[in-house]
Amino acid sequence: MAHIRISDASRYLGVSDDTVRRWIDQGVLTRQKDESGRACVDGLELAKVAASNAVLPADPADIGRSARNRFTGIITAVTSDTVMSQVEIQCGINRVVSLLSTEAVRDLGLEPGKVATAVIKSTNVIVEVPR
Repeated sequence: MAHIRISDASRYLGVSDDTVRRWIDQGVLTRQKDESGRACVDGLELAKVAASNAVLPADPADIGRSARNRFTGIITAVTSDTVMSQVEIQCGINRVVSLLSTEAVRDLGLEPGKVATAVIKSTNVIVEVPR
């Protein structure tokens, strides 16, 4: 069983430490102790809370789509040359960086401060875990 410290749990969910503590007080999460005696929560329980609290952005397109990974956020930077551009979107606690044509950036009017959704279809996703 994975024990996750309250400070890490709050960071993973994008909430404050106090919110995690409130969830413990409300019975949403169960307070446990790790090997060092520090307060923590069970990783599986935290995963269930994360999944139940996930809010998917409304899909403005009335079409079916195979891509399941959609991240809506604020464009924080656009770096362009004559052919290619790099667009950075801050989606909650996650930063998504996309490379696309400068023509597409102009056509879509992408600029810092605008809301955008990154739709990701990937068959090559690297998963890392701490040792």
